[in-house]
Amino acid sequence: MTKSALAHANSDRVNLLDLDLAGMQRFFGDIGEKSFRAKQVLKWIHQQGVVDIDAMTNLSKGLRVQLKSMSEVRIPEIVYQKTSADGTRKWLLQMNCGNRVETVYIPEASRATLCVSSQVGCALDCSFCSTAQQGFNRNLTTSEIIGQLWVAAKAVAEDRPVSNVVMMGMGEPLLNFNNVVAAMNLMMSDFAYGLSKRRVTLSTSGVVPALYRLSEVSDVALAISLHASDDELRDKLVPVNKKYPIQELLDACKHYVASGSQRKITFEYVMLDGVNDSPDQAKALYRLLSDIPSKINLIPFNTFPNTPYQCSKKSVIDRFQDILIKAGFVTTVRKTRGDDIDAACGQLVGKVNDRSRRSSRIPMEA
Repeated sequence: MTKSALAHANSDRVNLLDLDLAGMQRFFGDIGEKSFRAKQVLKWIHQQGVVDIDAMTNLSKGLRVQLKSMSEVRIPEIVYQKTSADGTRKWLLQMNCGNRVETVYIPEASRATLCVSSQVGCALDCSFCSTAQQGFNRNLTTSEIIGQLWVAAKAVAEDRPVSNVVMMGMGEPLLNFNNVVAAMNLMMSDFAYGLSKRRVTLSTSGVVPALYRLSEVSDVALAISLHASDDELRDKLVPVNKKYPIQELLDACKHYVASGSQRKITFEYVMLDGVNDSPDQAKALYRLLSDIPSKINLIPFNTFPNTPYQCSKKSVIDRFQDILIKAGFVTTVRKTRGDDIDAACGQLVGKVNDRSRRSSRIPMEA
């Protein structure tokens, strides 16, 4: 850990980056200030990219002195960054206790998407995901989640601004519920990043109780990491299925659609050679999703060291897609981006001080 990171980790000052609008209003109310100060400070931090409280010139000098004594704006530290041949950019960001997470920016013709992490490592153990093999350390704070967008927005300000955010980086977002929701509130706030709820997507492996809870507080776009159409196979690929089997997950999806203005849920399906890619499995998938407004995103598997899996052949993926399209589903094949810098889907690893001890046993199993 760097000296600066250690100092930040030991700081008892409030990190203003941890506060969404409601939290910022409570903060200023607690110190006897008017609630409009919250909007002013949010704009300085997130729209102007200002972290120096003295530079927030529409605050009185006395308030700035008070804020410096009890708060700060602490941004994740960039340890490493690299740009792919296809324009994809990856940042390795230093958190405290020696942990690091990865964030990926993907520019396209019509949009620029930022893939954001929610945990250091991942608490789940999906067998086809490189991130899962790193084990798990802890949840990221709100400031560490929104800080990834702050860093990226500043870095690409003169290029193509971030237009979409996907909570598809390291970790299971619904296992870090409060911090993820607060960060998404900032992403969508008119006083921060002002993204449409259709341009903020949360991807989950299926933590069913938290999914019901999410429907009560948010209406962001939803993606489900499904990857199998039967419980026996999904138990092996996505072990959380043993606790929340497919039918329970789909019931929660139907509730999410019915409770808000969500039009369709995206179901993600990684293509694994000889595992889940047969025509019969494609047919089982469309029967499974027949009564849910949905679209399907097929993801070519991205390999990593010691994995037992291989990506399905292109002809197999095309056949699988064709079956789903003929059944009436909007079905896309995700274009692999950033694989030359290990920034493709399922390849994010960062640096995890593994508290789960999973990383020490997986190489032996493989």
